[in-house]
Amino acid sequence: DPRGLYTCETVDKMISLQVHYRMCQNCIEVDAPTISGIVIADVVATLFLAVAVYCISGHNRGHTSRASDKQNLISNELYQ
Repeated sequence: DPRGLYTCETVDKMISLQVHYRMCQNCIEVDAPTISGIVIADVVATLFLAVAVYCISGHNRGHTSRASDKQNLISNELYQ
């Protein structure tokens, strides 16, 4: 337990330091392999989600409006 009163003595001075230290009972130590594993898992999950959205969204490139829609709007005299 590192709590307590620490003193440093020199020839002409004496300095005291009170230390209050609280330890976490339910904490886990995070080291470099754990952090790198979390980062790699996050990148893989993000890539998987991006590919899933890309595949689900469809590939309607170069979609032009239908001619029947244009004819219906032009022939309808109410809107003219």
